[in-house]
Amino acid sequence: MGIFRVVIGCVAALWLGLAAANASPWAEVGDSQLRSDIQILAQAGIIDDITTQWPIPWAGVLGRLRGQITLAAEPPFVQEAARRVMAYAKSQMHRNTFAGNVTWDFTNDVGVVRGFDGLGRNKGENQASIEYMNEDTALRISVGAWTDYTGRSTHYDPDGSYIAQRIGGAVVYAGYISQWWGPGWISALSLSNNARPFPQVGIERMSTAPFRTPLLSWMGPWQMQFLVGWLDDERVSMNTAYNGLRFTFNPLPGLQIGLARTEELCGEGHPCVPIAEYFQFTNQANSVNRTNDEGVIDIHYANQTNGVPWEIYTQEMNEDSNPIIHSVTSHLFGASVWLPMTRNAMRVTLEYTDTVPTVDIFSFGDVDHGAAYNNFQYVDGMRYRGRTLGFSLDSDSRLLSLQAAWADGNDWTYELSLHHAVISNPNNTTGNVVTTAPVIVNLAEARLGIPLHKWKLELAARVQDDQPRPDKGATGALEAALSYNF
Repeated sequence: MGIFRVVIGCVAALWLGLAAANASPWAEVGDSQLRSDIQILAQAGIIDDITTQWPIPWAGVLGRLRGQITLAAEPPFVQEAARRVMAYAKSQMHRNTFAGNVTWDFTNDVGVVRGFDGLGRNKGENQASIEYMNEDTALRISVGAWTDYTGRSTHYDPDGSYIAQRIGGAVVYAGYISQWWGPGWISALSLSNNARPFPQVGIERMSTAPFRTPLLSWMGPWQMQFLVGWLDDERVSMNTAYNGLRFTFNPLPGLQIGLARTEELCGEGHPCVPIAEYFQFTNQANSVNRTNDEGVIDIHYANQTNGVPWEIYTQEMNEDSNPIIHSVTSHLFGASVWLPMTRNAMRVTLEYTDTVPTVDIFSFGDVDHGAAYNNFQYVDGMRYRGRTLGFSLDSDSRLLSLQAAWADGNDWTYELSLHHAVISNPNNTTGNVVTTAPVIVNLAEARLGIPLHKWKLELAARVQDDQPRPDKGATGALEAALSYNF
């Protein structure tokens, strides 16, 4: 009956939306080659350099890209990036007509590390979507099913479904949208695609144009998003509310600064005064914060040396209200370089993530075990359906990754990754959802993406020398994902 009501409600929403129902208003989380191309265009000054907050509204990308009179003076890899971005956008912008997608994903063992372009979260997944769009409204209905073949049970999800409406210079949406907040390619500390998207409503600016007033114009291009969600999974504190606010701005060429706050509040057994609790920033004995908060700052700087683009970045996630002293901070550091090839560029990324929080922001060696993603008031922590909302290895873990990714002249994509993962810690008494006991895993992965007109095939092969507990020993996996657009 629950599924029947969902289907009937979706059909009714579709029928009601036909009169005003826009193409996908944003470039979504999941395609690392698209993200790389957008970053190349931003570093070349062709589009605004607001690239660390996904999904990215197409209006902020295409408005600048279409305004370029010529790209002939740009290097071949920049021209190719522009071509792919425009082609991708065109394939997504089916206005005043229906479009759809079907995907299948199968593997014998799910990947331990889940990055920006993560594949399936389960051993078997499939999804069917249909959308209708016009100038101001987008509507997508998705129905997905997944299983791990353990108990022969199949689960159904509306992941990716949404309705989005343009109102002035913003897009207001409701649905199940994956987010990626941060400059990392392998990890994002506070909000990523590691967990399944939870039901949410939100508002995001469509353009990234600067303020016109002298008082604020120094910020340069900027983006802001606010969302309110419902963690409707099985939890100790059922029906916990969640909200997130992120502001990203570009005050100097190449410099991107992101500020974000995420919060759990309300839920069974907790007082629920959302406005008062949202503006309570102190957490002291005489003024205890009754919510579970995370504050994030990330800094991304990109430039070119002898025509070779590069970036360096960091993200810091604080668990306490003071950003410097007793901040309880998790860390992410990374750097990438785009090495020009014949007509494309290879992105090489080195990234390190550490969720063994330092007591003060940079007091390495003086740590607070188990504090990341855990909270004594909300014992489920910053997690949804058994997965962390941020870093894929959860609390008290460290990950060092080296990744190379590129595309060829036929738009085939290639990716090679090496990961050294230290998952959990003996001093982490609050637990880790990835493993039942601390373990060190070395993992290698190779991926291939093959576009075939309306089809796309992605293949992945993984080998590792150990596994999260209770499993043990070396293992390997193969994964295939096939999608069809119609």
